Amino acid sequence: MDSVIEVQRQTHEEIERYERALYQLLSKPSPSHQQRLQTEHKTSQILERIGSRVVALNGVYQDEDTRNSEIESLSASTKQDDLSEFYSRLVRIQEHYAKYPDSVAEGFEQELAAFLEEGQEAEEEDEDQEQEDPIALLFSGEEAYGKYLDLYANHNTYNNIKNVGKRLAYLQYLDALIAAQNGPIHSDLPKEVRLSRDYELYIKSLHAYLLSFTKRTQPLVDVDAAQAEAEKEFNQKWDDGELSEWEEVRAKVASDANGSEGGIFCTACQKHYAKQTVYDAHLTSKRHTKATAKQASAEAPPQNPNGIRSDSMPPPTSVPHKSNGAKHRSAALHTHLATALSQSLIPALNDTKSNVERKFSLTAREREQELMEQSKKPTPLPAAKGEGEEDEEEERIYNPLKLPLGWDGKPIPYWLYKLHGLGVEYRCEICSDHVYMGRKNFERHFQESRHAFGMRALGLPNTKHFHEITRIEDALALAERLKREGRHEIFEQETMEELEDDEGNVYNRKTYEDLKKQGLI
Repeated sequence: MDSVIEVQRQTHEEIERYERALYQLLSKPSPSHQQRLQTEHKTSQILERIGSRVVALNGVYQDEDTRNSEIESLSASTKQDDLSEFYSRLVRIQEHYAKYPDSVAEGFEQELAAFLEEGQEAEEEDEDQEQEDPIALLFSGEEAYGKYLDLYANHNTYNNIKNVGKRLAYLQYLDALIAAQNGPIHSDLPKEVRLSRDYELYIKSLHAYLLSFTKRTQPLVDVDAAQAEAEKEFNQKWDDGELSEWEEVRAKVASDANGSEGGIFCTACQKHYAKQTVYDAHLTSKRHTKATAKQASAEAPPQNPNGIRSDSMPPPTSVPHKSNGAKHRSAALHTHLATALSQSLIPALNDTKSNVERKFSLTAREREQELMEQSKKPTPLPAAKGEGEEDEEEERIYNPLKLPLGWDGKPIPYWLYKLHGLGVEYRCEICSDHVYMGRKNFERHFQESRHAFGMRALGLPNTKHFHEITRIEDALALAERLKREGRHEIFEQETMEELEDDEGNVYNRKTYEDLKKQGLI
């Protein structure tokens, strides 16, 4: 049904509409960090949609045969057939809408409007309703919406590296990453440590986190292109031997592989032994026997780095050196890429360090209060307002969870709210369906005036037998059952309740009221 020319026209129109939407989005001010990050992510989404449509449009233009055939079909060869193609296409359009009557003609326009008004609708809705921010879900609580880095896991991994030397505190670890602006990251580590498997896994994990954080906080930056350029630069320096900090280690690996230094290397097991006695002991093991048989069946056995080889053994090769060099190259590559990323994140690392130092100086109560303030949604500031309105806004209490107020007039902490179970509702039908929040308030209300008035209205005494009874039907049924059991004293409250006069004499309620009316008390 779709014409090639119509597809081209529609694609051009969509690209122009996205460009206008991009201008409207970038022209709006973004005073806060959250709004700026939301704008950048939405801008990145629009740019991706524009890019996909440009690629599709380019593919349509490259298909010249289909386009030419479409133009020829629209060009009538004779005067009698001038409108035949028009009517045939009109019939196909009518058949399409008859088959799909719910299809929307302006679907793209509605989709674009919903995409642009998504943030505005969230601001206009009721403040009591919590809205899920998709951008906030990308960050952890420690990252604070992309302001700081969460490197605690990488810090623990770094301290668990074997032979790393002195374990660093978190602030010292951040200083080590900030120092990458003057050279390669972790250049102060011993070179034997940088050859280890633990360091390789650590540097890969650190690079993956820095790459993810950069993409989440800088959606408009082509991070992949920058990383590809850094990798190309590393390959050039590696081939030219310009990485001086790794040259000594490369030489050490080569010498160890060729056996120029102490130790014995078993070519069959591909394992290095530090002492001759250990090497001799393993020659009788099953593992060495199987490895020797497998080596004998191979066409080209590997070299013996000890310098001792049989006549059937080929000249020395660099197989072990290549395997060790590949591991070494991987660690060096990720170190170079992580250094490039950390240099672009120096401001964020400095902010993270300042934030950690500030948190260390806070008390537990201050940290809890800070978490409550961070959970508040930023409210847009009006253009102009008077001093009286400013004071009124400062006095306004932000309480989206409807927490009860404490002695200071502010909402109680959320943990205390959960501890007392204030989020659980207890409804009492005798109290005119009044709702009590929390078990403690519910148990207390049975001795309060509201519940006592409801019991008197039902003609029932407010005694301990009716404790925990909240439904009128259950209270009346319990009263009938107690009557059948002969416990009439429950309903004779006037004779059951005893009162004491000023002189210490005790009377039941009825006698007390009669004597008081007569003036004898």
